[in-house]
Amino acid sequence: MNQRPDENFRERVTASFARQNAMRTIGAELTKVEYGIIEIEMPFREDLTQQHGFLHAGILSTALDSACGYAALSVMPPDAAVLTIEFKINLLSPGRGDRFLFRGEVTKPGNTIIVSDGRGYAIADGPAKLIASMTGTMMVVRGREGIDG
Repeated sequence: MNQRPDENFRERVTASFARQNAMRTIGAELTKVEYGIIEIEMPFREDLTQQHGFLHAGILSTALDSACGYAALSVMPPDAAVLTIEFKINLLSPGRGDRFLFRGEVTKPGNTIIVSDGRGYAIADGPAKLIASMTGTMMVVRGREGIDG
């Protein structure tokens, strides 16, 4: 990741995130857009919990997948988009907190495949607590109708 393929990557990521209805549905917002690093935050919401009152694993996965995917998009040239083709999530601790932070970072950029790693944190009183980690594999997409950055 020595060379930035698109000086307007922040605008592309921000515009794409604004079109993602899933993030809006769960109340997530883009809070950091750097080259190869994305942060997404969201408040705790009872309607997004599982039966024990913890943030549901599906919601954690959704937010971490987006953080990893947008980290990958940030290193892509303007004519490329990304789609997740695989991810592995480790749920390390119950999703209990007032807010949640999801950070995605490109681990291995590439022209066809990009690997991103993500970390999910619960924020309450005291330091942020690591609650989940993810490794995601993203496919670079070019020239497909209906799929753009």
